[in-house]
Amino acid sequence: MKCTHSVRTDVGRHREHNEDDHGVGEGVQVALHGHLFVVCDGMGGHEAGEVASRIAVESILSGFYGDESDDRCAALSLAFDSANAKIFNEGNMSGVPMGTTGVAAAIHHDECIIANVGDSRAYLIRKGSLRQISRDHSLINEHIEAGIITNADAEKMLYKHVITRALGHQPDVIIDTFRFAVLPGDIVLLTSDGLLNHLNDDDILSICVNHSLGDCVERLVELANERGGNDNITVMMTQIETVDGTSPMPIPIDAMPVVASEFNQVRQLPSHSTGAMQLMIAPQISWQGAGLSLALLCVMIVVIVMGLMGIWPFTSA
Repeated sequence: MKCTHSVRTDVGRHREHNEDDHGVGEGVQVALHGHLFVVCDGMGGHEAGEVASRIAVESILSGFYGDESDDRCAALSLAFDSANAKIFNEGNMSGVPMGTTGVAAAIHHDECIIANVGDSRAYLIRKGSLRQISRDHSLINEHIEAGIITNADAEKMLYKHVITRALGHQPDVIIDTFRFAVLPGDIVLLTSDGLLNHLNDDDILSICVNHSLGDCVERLVELANERGGNDNITVMMTQIETVDGTSPMPIPIDAMPVVASEFNQVRQLPSHSTGAMQLMIAPQISWQGAGLSLALLCVMIVVIVMGLMGIWPFTSA
């Protein structure tokens, strides 16, 4: 397995400090356990956000390479668990609420494993097509999946940046992992939401198919800044040059199987929260929860209207 990568991180046009962080596996551990690429977007304000993202990157790298098991998907998921615990404990000890998103790509033999918590993203670019692999853990994406709003509606919403999961927010976290076979020429793109605030998938693809790896990350960051640069921006791109063993047959990206791991099903969030956490993190919702919320809203509207009309049914004679 041979990969090349390029990365750029930028403070953006409106922030004083860069709370993003990133890291890459190096040395003999790569040959033994695979390549690992990590991007994290810290939250909680200056110092807290920077600390959280730095702890996350270091913990994910050390946890992944410190695990010598053959199951690299489990190793990556457990590394995220370790990062979550360290950030949560650091926040409790310091009394400063903190958290971070995290997205990572582990590339080993002929397979790529993606893990993510939060709304930083992982994309695959293959043969001129782009596909998002990770799943956004954001309130707006929960609403889209529940059918409450459409993708078009999402662009107008004020709560676009409210996330439903973060590393360090609670003592336990649900981690989504995905795995798929890679081909020579594939590009894996990891990015914080500072890029996604200003560029859509078509923007990203148009740049990536027309420029070299190094030029891509530079142009993506520059375009995001030209369009406002309202947040820190980190872009990391990795190109697969060769894979170990027999390469799978080329398949269209739309037909490419992406297998979600069982790990996102076995970890449950605790019923309590840290209390002091001031990050913009909302609870996850479900189809049942969305239906109940809608029913309660309708009841409240009926009650208010009846009260205004003076026909409140429980008024005593």
